[in-house]
Amino acid sequence: MLDNLARLRRYARVLERNAALADDLVQDTLESAWRGWRQWRPDTDIRPWLFGIMHNRHVDHVRRSRPASELSDEEWAELAVPPAHERTLRLRDLDRAIAQLPAEQREVLLLAVVEEMRYQDIAKVLGLAMGTVMSRLHRGRERLRQLMVEYGGAKP
Repeated sequence: MLDNLARLRRYARVLERNAALADDLVQDTLESAWRGWRQWRPDTDIRPWLFGIMHNRHVDHVRRSRPASELSDEEWAELAVPPAHERTLRLRDLDRAIAQLPAEQREVLLLAVVEEMRYQDIAKVLGLAMGTVMSRLHRGRERLRQLMVEYGGAKP
């Protein structure tokens, strides 16, 4: 589990949009995984199982109507290696564009692109059909491209 801590923290920061809440989500995820370790099949990759727990914990938090907050520029800068000025601006635009995506598209996009998960693992984590994952990923990528063009951060 601890080998995946950095990935869990990164995904939690994107889901929660707040460092303290993200840390709480990671802790809840690890506690749930620790308590339910017998449910994990040792012959399978642990990442989808952990991300599935995190997704479910996040959904529980959202259902409790706790509004998400945006990362500040300082918090976003902590996630990356200190970039050059131009890269900082592109990252800011990308963060804003990702924040504008519907949550369903954002989750699938981040699991596929950032966490490099296979479609079938994403489907398992989110409890979706494979076609739904592919559809959300396609729509999310297209919308992200449009938003980045609007921000002037990418060519169509």
